Amino acid sequence: MMAADRKALCTCSVLLLWWLMAGADDSAAQSRDWSGSFVARVEALALLETLNAELLASNSATLTLEHWCDVHHLAPAPRIVVERIPDLDKPVSLEQRRELGVTATELVRYRRVKLLCGTAVLSEADNWYVPGRLTPEMNKVLDTTDTPFGRVVQALHFRRHTLSSNLLWLPLPEGWEMNASSRKNDATFPPMPANLLEHRAVLTLPDGTPFSEVVETYTANVLGFPLPDP
Repeated sequence: MMAADRKALCTCSVLLLWWLMAGADDSAAQSRDWSGSFVARVEALALLETLNAELLASNSATLTLEHWCDVHHLAPAPRIVVERIPDLDKPVSLEQRRELGVTATELVRYRRVKLLCGTAVLSEADNWYVPGRLTPEMNKVLDTTDTPFGRVVQALHFRRHTLSSNLLWLPLPEGWEMNASSRKNDATFPPMPANLLEHRAVLTLPDGTPFSEVVETYTANVLGFPLPDP
């Protein structure tokens, strides 16, 4: 069993255990408020860790989100649509130049896109890439269409190397397992923020040459479905 599979199984087991311990909460089950009760927050954490594991185990965030969209019925047609945001630039940092293995003067382009399932934005991606390491046809498609970056460069047989993976929202406070009061429903618990997860990764050619760095921010819309019934 792969590490991602074991992690997903573990989070599902935690979800089932705490559901049995906490009991069914009919009012919470009909709500989309993932921070409204302790059980809902446990479920949210299990779902976020599952999505995180699936993203880490895949070379394509687009395909992973499309599967997530399908399984959780986020739209009638579970297909990811990419919207490129034109005429936007974000300078590449010195650290990113080092990670991409380019000189201080070598051209690095920037591309920002939104990934939608139906009308819901599931993630936003900032992408810095080295056009000199792509084909002219690939650069033209990136400049003139909304085609996902991974689909454009698929012929390069690239590898994805995750630099960091961070939960931007912790549904359970640190040390919750040691404090009985933290397992109570708490109306003062901070609500779920707009962004839940961030990944930073470098894409490389089969020989290890980097050609792209991406920062992906996953929004609260990945949990845009009702809490499961007990």
